[in-house]
Amino acid sequence: MDTTYAQLLDGKTLAKRIQNQLQEQIKPLPAKIGRPPGLAVVMVGDNPASAAYVRNKERACAKVGIASFGQHFPTNTSQAELEEAIATLNQDQRVDGILLQLPLPEHLDSVSLLHQIHPDKDVDGLHPMNLGKLLRGEAGLRSCTPAGVMRLLQEYQIDLQGKS
Repeated sequence: MDTTYAQLLDGKTLAKRIQNQLQEQIKPLPAKIGRPPGLAVVMVGDNPASAAYVRNKERACAKVGIASFGQHFPTNTSQAELEEAIATLNQDQRVDGILLQLPLPEHLDSVSLLHQIHPDKDVDGLHPMNLGKLLRGEAGLRSCTPAGVMRLLQEYQIDLQGKS
């Protein structure tokens, strides 16, 4: 008989430890680069779940010393307006990373907008260049959620090889 057991993975403790490590890594950056690192979060519409997620990101940034630049647009914002906003953020020297909060309203082409984000500022790792690096096993920006899951599994020394 196959015995299966559950193991509780404490992500909060790991997250706090990572947050403390980030705080220490970020602390000297303003003196080195003349400003804190910056994250721009682009959100369109008033989806309550997205708004809560963005608030949590802004709080996390504040805790570790990252400047957060929220860009909130009304639901009826056009594709062209968002492309222009992303182009401006790509050029903004205060912004080191850009995150496009998904889902977007149906009239917007999220894939096209994700492609507009400069690969070096693509926090979610969804630009084709970053996805290609991931597929080739090269270093590059990675999507936070899967990377976080892998880090949690690594923390608990859980090997997924051969498991379905």
